[in-house]
This record gives sequence, structure tokens and C-alpha cells, in this order.
Amino acid sequence: MSHNSELNSVKTNQPSALEPYNLFTTDPVLKNALRLEGASTRINDLENFGAKVGSVETFEWGHQSNRHSPELVTHDRFGKRVDEVHYHPSYHSLMKLSIESGLHCSHYGSAPGDGGYVARMAKMFMMAQVEVGHGCSISMTGAVLPALRDQPSLASIWEPRIRTNSYDYRLINPAEKSGCLLGMGLTERQGGSDLRANSSTAAPAPEEGEDCYHLTGHKWFTSAPMCDAFLVLANSPRGLSCFLVPRVLSDGTQNSISLMRLKDKLGNRSNASSEIEYNNAKGWIVGEEGRGIPTIIKMVNATRVDCTTWAAALMRQAVAQAGWHVSNRSAFGKTLVDQPLMANVVADLEVEVEAASHMIFRLAGLYERSSLGEQEANLVRIGSAVAKYWLSKRSIAVVSEALECVGGNGYVEESILPRLYREAPLNSIWEGAGNVIALDVLRALNRSPNTMESFLVEISELGNGHPEINKNIEMLKKLPSEQLKEVNARRLVELMAKLWSSALLISRGEQIVADAYISSRLSNDWGNQFGSLPANLALKDIAQRAVPGRT
Repeated sequence: MSHNSELNSVKTNQPSALEPYNLFTTDPVLKNALRLEGASTRINDLENFGAKVGSVETFEWGHQSNRHSPELVTHDRFGKRVDEVHYHPSYHSLMKLSIESGLHCSHYGSAPGDGGYVARMAKMFMMAQVEVGHGCSISMTGAVLPALRDQPSLASIWEPRIRTNSYDYRLINPAEKSGCLLGMGLTERQGGSDLRANSSTAAPAPEEGEDCYHLTGHKWFTSAPMCDAFLVLANSPRGLSCFLVPRVLSDGTQNSISLMRLKDKLGNRSNASSEIEYNNAKGWIVGEEGRGIPTIIKMVNATRVDCTTWAAALMRQAVAQAGWHVSNRSAFGKTLVDQPLMANVVADLEVEVEAASHMIFRLAGLYERSSLGEQEANLVRIGSAVAKYWLSKRSIAVVSEALECVGGNGYVEESILPRLYREAPLNSIWEGAGNVIALDVLRALNRSPNTMESFLVEISELGNGHPEINKNIEMLKKLPSEQLKEVNARRLVELMAKLWSSALLISRGEQIVADAYISSRLSNDWGNQFGSLPANLALKDIAQRAVPGRT
């Protein structure tokens, strides 16, 4: 017998790789959540997509696109300025799969309530589990039309370019491309989230055509800089305004946009994030001059929902990896998942993920139907902020604990977990950091009392008379004015998030999961660390839900 054969005959007690597996059919929540939000007719398509995304090949694309980060090329060998970003082929493969699957535009052809946006979000949820960085340009392109339609003359040109399922990354005249992607540039080095501190300027240039301006200034963070055009904020004569700035003009020449450098980021390494300078770059006004923030916030609101989905996706993938590991590795005479304390940890993680999953798909359904009534619109306004704040924070803790479940094998780069761990904090920063989002909730509640009323109706209807939920509803109703002050914003948002999660699990989750969540998070019978659920719960049954392929 050869040496290798001898080694192979020894029981290694090492789990095999989880992939390939179907990310849709193995998810204990996804199918039911989609049915409840009106996407039943899309199930077959999503099952096929789940198998495709869960393939070994797609996971390898995710690994390679992050191992080989994008490279900035500012000049060609003759000294000509080119300002291009070169990506690894695996990045282009991921982009091609996402765009051909309609993640950027399939929801634009859907009527409110027909499940199109919810199904698109399910695809985003699955794709982000394998690789989230390339989703930046997908998300921005998927969010741009509500803002761009404020300028019908531009929308008529750019909407057909966006609503194709063709990935064309050539840097050429956008009119000659088979498909285009759009991004945005908001923040500047001196202001960050304080957009009113922006210093970039936009000077009217009527000689260049109607609504044309020349933009000069910088943007401190512009991700996906190889997009074909950006919505950019700059100060025009009437105030901060929104402009569409293409990278290549209609005559085929490059606009006066310079990529200064790419950020060397903690995570999200497949996605290029750049510093950009504009030097009399041509841009066209979008919406009313001086109303740039209300215009572009329509785009930001949609990308904020995607960020929230990414946070939940990172949780699901991390816990799937942990569940697979502990169900296929033994210690001290038992499979790890059958060890009481490990079962508590994994069950606790699964409870968090299932609550997050129901929240994001409820939010997706509300977003899709937000034009149908005041209740839905109010819930999207407050719910998107509550979910963004809460799930971004919870994602960091969940991924960290899941990595610990896998142990040393989870800490090496061949595992997907280090990448998930680096990705998790980003969702708390993009589209509004924690304080910004918490204050946004406070602003909405103070401006419109109907917003809280809509939230309470939602919780009451979903909670179905549960005494712990009713007690917290009464608490929210009686909040004194000092509780709606800035210093208390985070406490308020966290209470709202836990209450919404509890009600969602009561209404559409498994009873054992709802009991575990409410008794720990809402009733506070919890040690604030995963693995401290009360011992009288169905811990083993919940833990098994975290194992892909088991019911």
C-alpha cells in the first residue's frame, strides 16, 4: 500500500466542503418567506438559481475575485491618461451571472405586489452569500431609476441601457454598449455623511446643451468606478444638486474624470473603491436644481435595502458553514452538533438568522408595495432604517461566533469565513453608519406621528396577541418625549428591531424559533452572548435547522 493510500485510509474527522449545495432549497426560511410576500410564482426560477449560485465554480469565483484585487491603471505605456480598473476574470464571471440573472433590473418590469422585487431580493440574498463585493455596482444600477426618472429626458436615454441582461464592461461610448451600469458619488473628505459640507461645484454650460454643467471637485469614496455613469452631488448656483456624469461622452471621448487611487480596504476586496477628481467634467442635471439630496436619496434608500439584505446573507452563509461543520465533526465521542453547549450556540445563531431573514423579506415586500398605500410607505420609511441599523450590527456578531464554531479551519483563508468576517462591518458603514441611521429613525418619528402608528399596527397584527409583544407595544405607545431625544436613539431603534423580529417570527416563523427569540431577546432571559439560550427550549431541534440539507 502506498503512503498516500495509508493516509487516505485513516479517518480524518474533517468535514468535506459544503459546496456544491442549493442555497434556496436548503434554506429553512426562504421559500415560506417568499410565498408570504407574494413571490410564489417565482419559486422554480429561484430554485434553479440557488443551484447555480451554490456550485463549486461560483464559490471559486468568489474566492479568486477577492484573492486578486482590482488594479488601477491611470496611464497607458505611451503616457496617455486612461483611468481604467482591471479586474480578475472571476469578477467578470460573477458580474455576468448576476446581470444575466437580472439582479440589476428584473424588478423594473414588475407591477407593485406581483413579487418581482421580492424575487430579485432573494437572488441578491443568495448571490451575496457567495460573493458580495461585485454586488455594489449591481445594487446601484438597480436603485438608480427612481432618482433618474426625476429627469425624464435623461431617463429616456439611460433606462433602456440599464434594462438589459447583457454585461458589457468595455470603456466606450455608452450608446454603443449592449448594457450599462450606473454608480454614485456623494461623500467628500471634509464632510463624509454631512453632505451639506460638500465643496464640489457645478457651473452651468448652456453652450454644451440643455441642462449641461461643468463639475469640478472630488469624491472621497466612489465604489465600482468602472460604471458607465454616476449620479453626483455638487453645488450649483441654486444649491446642492444632483447630476448624471458619464465616464465616456457621446462623441466617444473620455469625460474629465480622474481616478486618483483605489482604497486598500479591510474587506470587500473584489470591489474597487476609488477617490475621483472632476476637472470641468460634463454632467447633466437630475431633478430640480438645489434639491440634489431629495433626488439622490431615492437611490440611496434602495441601496440601503440591499445593504440590509447583504448583512442577512452574510449571517446565513456563516451559520450554514458552521452548521455543516458541527454536524460532520466529532469530539469526545459525539458529533459536535449533539454536544449540549454547541447545540445551544448553533441554535442561538440560527434564531438570529431566521429572524433576520423574515425581516428582510418582509421589508422587500413592503418596498415593492410602498406605492399602494400610506401604511406600506410609512413602514418602508421606518422599517428600512430599523432593519439597516439592527441587522448590520447583528451580522458582525453572528459571523464572528460562526467562525469560532468552525475553529482553526474557519480562520484560514481557504475557508470562506475570513472573507465573511471582513465583509460584515462594511454594511454598518455603507449607506449610513449606525448613528446616522438611528438619528434617521428619530427624525422620521418626530416629523410624522403616523410613522410610529403604522409601525405599531404592523407589530400588533403580526404579534397576534402575544403577551410579551403587547407589553412592549404599550411601552412604545407611552414613550415620554425625553425618550425621543438624540442620546436615546440607539436604545429606541434596538427595541423596535427586537419587537419587529419577535412579531415576524410569531406570524411566519417556526414556533420553537419564535419562543427562543422572544424569551431571550425580548424578555431578556439571555446572557447577551450566543450560546446562552434558556435550557428548557428545543435547542437540538433549532440547531438542526442550521445544517444545510436537513429539515
